[in-house]
Amino acid sequence: MVAMKGVIPHTTPLFMAGLRIFPAGILILIVGALMGRPLVKGWLAWLWIALFGLVDGTLFQGFLASGLMRTSAGLGSVMIDSQPLAVALLSLWLFQEHIGLWGWLGLGLGVAGISCIGLPNELILGLFTNGIDFSNYSDLMGGDIPPLRILNSLFESGEWLMLLAALSMAVGTVMIRFVSKHADPVMATGWHMILGGLPLWGISAVTETQQWSNLIPSDWIALSYATIFGSAIAYGLFFYFASSGSLTSLSSLTFLTPIFALFFGNLLLNETLTPIQWGGVGLTLISIYLINQRDNLKRGFEGLRVWGSQMEAVEVGEVKEVGEVIEVREKLKIIKS
Repeated sequence: MVAMKGVIPHTTPLFMAGLRIFPAGILILIVGALMGRPLVKGWLAWLWIALFGLVDGTLFQGFLASGLMRTSAGLGSVMIDSQPLAVALLSLWLFQEHIGLWGWLGLGLGVAGISCIGLPNELILGLFTNGIDFSNYSDLMGGDIPPLRILNSLFESGEWLMLLAALSMAVGTVMIRFVSKHADPVMATGWHMILGGLPLWGISAVTETQQWSNLIPSDWIALSYATIFGSAIAYGLFFYFASSGSLTSLSSLTFLTPIFALFFGNLLLNETLTPIQWGGVGLTLISIYLINQRDNLKRGFEGLRVWGSQMEAVEVGEVKEVGEVIEVREKLKIIKS
């Protein structure tokens, strides 16, 4: 996210989005071929891959790059990294994937943590002190706003575009389950990035100009990093594990993205963390633990409850037995007398 934000002033969003995923898709296909992964066969497999590429490639990367043009990298990261909530809801609806109390608590803490990391401290402190006031929204926007103007303003808003990117990514994460039924997940990931990148370059060729003329050597290095590590390796591993594992648990690992950004910023750029950001790091780590250990936590608390009920039964049984002995002794005393 930070690497792409630094390149944006020297290029155009859709060209950059295509450049990030198209070469990465070729790299994934090369690695998949060397690993002996099966080729894609059948029209149904290609149909799913094309749909997968449209949603997770064209829409996600297009909204992401366009949104970065209109918002900060920190706020953009918060919007994107909130997609595990959408993944959890879709997984619950489509696959009946168990989330539970601990899972929902972890998701909530994760969103709170990345908000503390990515949002300005002044905004967070202002929310706690002043709250959110929408009463004067229409006055601030110039009175009554026509519906068409509201729609246009939404698509011009970087935050709205980042939210659409997060939803596209969430839908794409869920789609890999259906894609993997008809094609190898690694090869499907590579092809969907190629098919998703072509429309981005096509639209860029028609609507954008000077896509690469202003790029400097450091920009090409940043784009290479985003292509190899942020797309080829990250996408290949993510969708490989998403094809069979828990989607909610896997998507929750994206909460680590801003933590790694802070770590390398501190290591390489001597950037320091504020107390609120340190708190966000703690909340994020706790959230990932709760989400990935939600089943073990549930079983542990159920075990404690069962153990407690058994102890209560034992205590009641002992008292009952003692009571019976006392009652028998009292009867014996009466007989003797």
